[in-house]
Amino acid sequence: MKNITRRSALKLGALTGGSLLLPIAFQHRTQAATAGSPQPAFFQAKFRIPPVLNPVRSDATTDYYEITMKKAQVNILPGLTTEVWAYNGITPGPTIKQRQGRQSIVRFINNSVGVPTSVHLHGMASLPQYDGYAEDLTPPGYYKDYVFPNNRAATLWYHDHAIHNTARNVFMGLAGMYIVQDEFELGLPLPKDQYDVPLIIQDKQFNNTGKLVFDDQGEKGQYGDVILVNGAPWPRMEVAARKYRFRVLNGSISRSYKLALSNGADFIMIGTDAGLRSAPATVKNFRLGMAERYEFIIDFSKYAVGTKIVLQNLGLPNNDNYDGTNQIMRFDVVSAATDDSSIPATLRTVQPIPESSAVRTREFRYERTNGLWVINGKVWDINRIDANPQLGDVEIWRLYNNAGGWFHPIHIHLIDCQILDRNGKPPFLYERGWKDVFYVGENESVRVIGKFGPNTGKYMTHCHNTVHEDHDMMNQFEVGQGGNSGWEAPAKPLPAPPL
Repeated sequence: MKNITRRSALKLGALTGGSLLLPIAFQHRTQAATAGSPQPAFFQAKFRIPPVLNPVRSDATTDYYEITMKKAQVNILPGLTTEVWAYNGITPGPTIKQRQGRQSIVRFINNSVGVPTSVHLHGMASLPQYDGYAEDLTPPGYYKDYVFPNNRAATLWYHDHAIHNTARNVFMGLAGMYIVQDEFELGLPLPKDQYDVPLIIQDKQFNNTGKLVFDDQGEKGQYGDVILVNGAPWPRMEVAARKYRFRVLNGSISRSYKLALSNGADFIMIGTDAGLRSAPATVKNFRLGMAERYEFIIDFSKYAVGTKIVLQNLGLPNNDNYDGTNQIMRFDVVSAATDDSSIPATLRTVQPIPESSAVRTREFRYERTNGLWVINGKVWDINRIDANPQLGDVEIWRLYNNAGGWFHPIHIHLIDCQILDRNGKPPFLYERGWKDVFYVGENESVRVIGKFGPNTGKYMTHCHNTVHEDHDMMNQFEVGQGGNSGWEAPAKPLPAPPL
């Protein structure tokens, strides 16, 4: 197990004490970590899956949903109650499952959270006024109806995006998964239904009463010492001896992961942020930055009933690696099963975008200057546009991190891109496909290529270490001229009329 860093130990010691008085199930595995969050025993919590949200009504083209943002008391750690800010009172929030081509209208009601919010459906090519623009706020006592076109089949997620408070609001619980499928994908013989499983990984920090502790370490990063999967600490998932498809999302604020299986088995990678790959790829481990999503298959059919396999975090530089954060969850093979699923050699056609089609190249440098996180030396300015591609333009963006002290997962709204190279070398095998988040590691230069559309208007790019985004590593581009500014559909006061 990883040793806690000296800085982390000092930080934890200042937070809370008295762990020796806690029940045995809560005691830490090493003496160095005795002042942190109450620690449940590993792999005792039952694995759970967030419920799928049903529409309040549907018509020929559209499904209508309603989600209320409110404070709620939930049980995360055994015997303790935690206040969360949650979608429909649960965290992660309910999953929305949609079909490509059907429109969603989702009413988000800011009921009792007590802070302004903005909802971003991460990965969707929404119109600007429904994209969760950071300054498009819904105050307490207001609601907003978001229109989502569901124009791409992929594993997406929705989360808060309020200016300067995204990290806190998401940490408190405002995040959920959103899955879009099309007929082509559903026609493939991949694992389906109960064998198609979301994994939302988050790290949290608690005090000894169960209260969430948000501490961004002087606007540098928020790291927790408890790993949650779908809201449960270090859960145990009972599986049958067959293939499972997993959709993993890093929903953490500042922590990245390097995932591996404890028995050295393979992940069969089938999807990236923006949907299925062209073909499966087999890897022993992969890097998962904040907001990245990957889809993979684990084949449990080769294991005897009684086998236990741990999903591990091998760790990455510049994370606060507390004791226990090197384990995520455990899979327990509990039954035999028949399996009519298979993994096709070809998944979906993903045509590379040729570099020769790019009309220009832009460079964005991600740095820390004078205590602020900046892009090309500048902080967020609502009145400044840093790129103005025209509708249909193909551009290459060089994302450059010239420091060794931190990494930046960069999210580009609206479009999906492909990675051309990383420090002049080919991208990692597992990240070859359509993506909207790009892990720019220490002293890394990543070139990505994308086509701007299908909408015009203003959109944001930012670091998805949301502490960095909040202070103030975010800028914007405008596609075309005279596009929507980002808030042409303002929030409205409650009470809301029926959908």
